[in-house]
Amino acid sequence: MAETIPLFPLAAVLLPGTSLPLHIFEPRYRQLIMDLVTDALPGRHFGVVAKKPGWTVDIDRVDQVCGVGCSAVLREVKRLPDGRFDIVTKGDRRFRLLAIDSTSAPYLLGVVEWLPDSAPTGRLATLMPALAAAARAAHERYCRAAWQHDDWTEPPNDTDPAELAHLIAADCLLAEEDRQRLLEETCPAKRLRLARRLLHLETAILGNLHAVPMQLSELEQETNLN
Repeated sequence: MAETIPLFPLAAVLLPGTSLPLHIFEPRYRQLIMDLVTDALPGRHFGVVAKKPGWTVDIDRVDQVCGVGCSAVLREVKRLPDGRFDIVTKGDRRFRLLAIDSTSAPYLLGVVEWLPDSAPTGRLATLMPALAAAARAAHERYCRAAWQHDDWTEPPNDTDPAELAHLIAADCLLAEEDRQRLLEETCPAKRLRLARRLLHLETAILGNLHAVPMQLSELEQETNLN
């Protein structure tokens, strides 16, 4: 069933279960935060979708953003003296974006359908423990190559394997295109396998170049804190 939620396009991909701090300065998104904290909008959540590379103008069409996004739950809000906000959100539910409404509110609204995981079946279901262990090992190798010892921690042992790929990706400087691939994958087993493959690739690059790679598309985009 379709639902309408506030929409916030960003030059970033939000993954379920991961934190996203934001500095809110644009007037329409200041209004969005005010509406959320005063319960003018119920639920204290809004949708985050990643802009497609090259779109730095105002977003008002579905083809300007990725088709799958993630809702962000408002966890912390600090209002600054000049009316801006510093907020911390946490990724919650994945959705498919059906339409964008740019006229009914001061901020964008998105018509979305929620996109739950599909349960692994057959051999994939039996492989879940092994895939989770392999993804954890790939995460550890990446973090030891990329960060100082105190800059990362292993996911808790009781982490749901269905959530593990998103959590380990949050620790790693993956390209936004790869983070979007993880977001769009609805099979937890395939998502773990994809995360493991991406982390192996990035660790190999780190070992050869002794640097964390950036995508050319990132260099071409203007900086936008919103």
